[in-house]
Amino acid sequence: MKVHESDARRIFADRGLPVPPSRVATTPDESATAAGEFGGLVVVKALVLAGGRGKAGGVKLADGPEAAREAAEAILGIEIRGERVRRVLVAPAVDIDREIYLGVTIDRERQSAVVMASAAGGIDIEEVAADTPEAIQRIEFDVARGVEAWQARAVGFALGLGGRQVLDFVGILNGLVRAFVECDASLAEVNPLVVSPDGKLWAIDAKLNIDDNALGRRPELEQLRDDAAEEPAEALARAAGISYIKLDGDIGCMVNGAGLAMATMDVVKHYGGEPANFLDVGGGAGAERVSAALSIILDDPNVRAVFVNIFGGITRADDVAQGVLAARESMPRAVPLVVRLMGTNEAEGLRLLADAGIQAERSMDAAARLAVEAVR
Repeated sequence: MKVHESDARRIFADRGLPVPPSRVATTPDESATAAGEFGGLVVVKALVLAGGRGKAGGVKLADGPEAAREAAEAILGIEIRGERVRRVLVAPAVDIDREIYLGVTIDRERQSAVVMASAAGGIDIEEVAADTPEAIQRIEFDVARGVEAWQARAVGFALGLGGRQVLDFVGILNGLVRAFVECDASLAEVNPLVVSPDGKLWAIDAKLNIDDNALGRRPELEQLRDDAAEEPAEALARAAGISYIKLDGDIGCMVNGAGLAMATMDVVKHYGGEPANFLDVGGGAGAERVSAALSIILDDPNVRAVFVNIFGGITRADDVAQGVLAARESMPRAVPLVVRLMGTNEAEGLRLLADAGIQAERSMDAAARLAVEAVR
């Protein structure tokens, strides 16, 4: 779950990061009022979860209330990577002498939490990693212990900070690690962490992504979800207890089990097809959930065929077959349907599909080939 910058700033500030004050505005007049409260030069930023706001015209400097009103008028209502801007963040502008990148995330290859910092702040860290990987400072750490003070100081010096700045940096890094751990985040990031001409450090941007699997024990964070900013299909899937991620292909995939879902996408690619989604109906999915999953897949206009790949363990093959048949009756459009069924109550499931004129396979390879051929 991605968190809006306004909420991430508050979470970071609560943990000691030097975050400038800010106001959220939904109209140009509210933006002007906020600018008047701060006085002087302000920045008006689109509050969207998509990246690339600056390049898309979603970040503007404004000198005074009237300029802030004009900036908000120009930003509100535009679309940034498919997300319409409904709110803006207004904050005092900070003079910048230099910019630093600071983030905490998970290194899955090393199976460790890691701090990443770079003197090349203000740009995508992926670009830095690709072009000059030696410019990134890394600290792997145990989430139960946090980052040792000497490690944080070493990174601060490596970034070209000195004296009091290093001590301030240690506090900022520790606060960001706290936010990462306490919010069960997958990413906590400040880009940029700026050094002002008077030598002070300011966190003028805040990004926080929270692990969806932890939200059950973090109800206060679940409230920060912006349903309007989500893909409608992904929001529907979440409400139905289905794991769904939209992709760019044309073969819809409905599978039970995350591992099998990944293998299904691989085998579709192997035979020259392009999966349109990752979708895991989960173990024990009944006919109702299967029907909901198929409806979600077909809401994607790019889908030209559906590949249902079920290995019945906890999930019963006959329940899946009944769900497929129920969904077919209300399908918004006709597309080829390829089913692979194997496992618990397999014979009954195959019989139900055969009686309805749907050919089902027991082999995943054979079914994948049929799905790919169906869109050619």
